Amino acid sequence: MRRISSPSGRPQGSRMADAATTALIEVRALAKIYRVGVETIHALRGLDLRIGRNEMVAIMGSSGSGKSTLMNMLGCLDRPTSGAYLLNGRDVSRMGARELAKVRNEEIGFVFQSFELLPRQTALENVELPLVYATGAWRGRRQRALAALARVGLADRVHHRPNQLSGGQRQRVAIARAILNSPSILLADEPTGNLDSATTTEILALFRALHREGQTIVIVTHEDEVAAHCQRVVRLRDGQVLSDLPIAQDVAGRFLASHAGGAA
Repeated sequence: MRRISSPSGRPQGSRMADAATTALIEVRALAKIYRVGVETIHALRGLDLRIGRNEMVAIMGSSGSGKSTLMNMLGCLDRPTSGAYLLNGRDVSRMGARELAKVRNEEIGFVFQSFELLPRQTALENVELPLVYATGAWRGRRQRALAALARVGLADRVHHRPNQLSGGQRQRVAIARAILNSPSILLADEPTGNLDSATTTEILALFRALHREGQTIVIVTHEDEVAAHCQRVVRLRDGQVLSDLPIAQDVAGRFLASHAGGAA
């Protein structure tokens, strides 16, 4: 597979991660194989990726490209068949279930397309949830949740339930919950997929504001309009990196993706 790289032969986007002293995310020769009956599916094929601290990166690819599998790996929701995943210098790909649960709670914030809010709980109660499972976090739990909701512009909606909120407000609650524990990385899976264009713009502006404050953000999306708000775009195809480019140079990535089995 052809991969767009710099003249030196290294992916151009990797130079942005090299600016950081230590990569926050480092994936080495990551492979994931699923067996469904007699069929063997290679979801990831020796994938390499490096993301530095305070980067805002989009991961793109058509259906079957491996982007959802990679998202699950980065979020410690699944283990690779082979290869290594280093998060903050620790090889989480070799951790047991209990250790991975601790990493997910303390190091990773998740934002999903469908919000994943508990319908009978208020915005405040939904945001408090990660602290229920954190050791010793009950002290000051409410104050921290209130501060997170204020940070996303929902200080006046803390006692509303999800069915009393708009789609954009529900996604803001989900983002507040994701950032509550000050995670190392914020993983967003199609975070604007259920939103109209005006609300999408608002949510992306919120992500950019969090990024300016120092938050590392990885967004999985199929929309070029969403990726355009990121610093860097990583495009996948057949479980491998097709291109890895700063956003200003991704026009080449879009062209290659469109001529390699469909646009992302």
